[in-house]
Amino acid sequence: MRSRQYGPDLTPPWKKQRPAPEVPAEPDLVVEEITTGFCGAVIRCEKTAEGPTVTLEDRFGKHRVFPMTPRGFLLEGKVVTLVRPSAASARPQGPQRTASGSLAVPGARARVARAGRIYVEGRHDAELVERVWGDDLRIEGVVVEYLEGVDDLPSIVGSFSPGPDARLGVLVDHLVPGSKESRIAASVTDANVLVVGHPYIDIWEAVKPASVGIAEWPSVPRGQDWKTGVCRALGWPENTGAAWQRILASVRSYKDLEPALLGRVEELIDFVTAGSAA
Repeated sequence: MRSRQYGPDLTPPWKKQRPAPEVPAEPDLVVEEITTGFCGAVIRCEKTAEGPTVTLEDRFGKHRVFPMTPRGFLLEGKVVTLVRPSAASARPQGPQRTASGSLAVPGARARVARAGRIYVEGRHDAELVERVWGDDLRIEGVVVEYLEGVDDLPSIVGSFSPGPDARLGVLVDHLVPGSKESRIAASVTDANVLVVGHPYIDIWEAVKPASVGIAEWPSVPRGQDWKTGVCRALGWPENTGAAWQRILASVRSYKDLEPALLGRVEELIDFVTAGSAA
């Protein structure tokens, strides 16, 4: 027999779990995942077959992906339910930033190209620089071109004829003491040329493993093609072009790149743009 004064749920009010407030998972919102204690800033939200997920980045740059379950997060010590932001709320309310972290300039037109240039080793390097720094480079009028290796760098520099109004910046892979690349870089002594590099064997390694969804970049034995060896070790099809597109698609901003690359590219842009505005 059911009482007329009460509904079918006889759970005392003080034992009922109240719904947690819904909070849009907007970029840079800092939350803590309840079950693991992982604390980080929201990087992105994605819709998957299993339901919506949110990617958090902690202060060490580590990424973790979590399902957006009810009452699954703490915000300033209070339980909340993260939800995907609406199209309106997802629009940046403050100053927008480029993928490199610079303040965006709405409506800015690309500047006429400077005489100065930035050279990188290969097509993948150029595509990665364009993806993160493309907006900045267009505003500054800096063109990025790629070489097929740096073995002929001294003659390439000579052909470019650098000068105060035409500075040249060069980004070199695997620029570590004692390497072939370091000896080639040291042979370039023109004051209007800056050669810098990162320690990675290939530009692929400059992308944070967590952004790609792997634990770490594998070690490839000497004598093997490095990119093919990476694909083989990770269980990917041995198609380096397709692998690169997969890696490049994982890069959304400077946060997905290693600091050792970020500083070098910024240094080159500053060097080239310190010359004439022509």
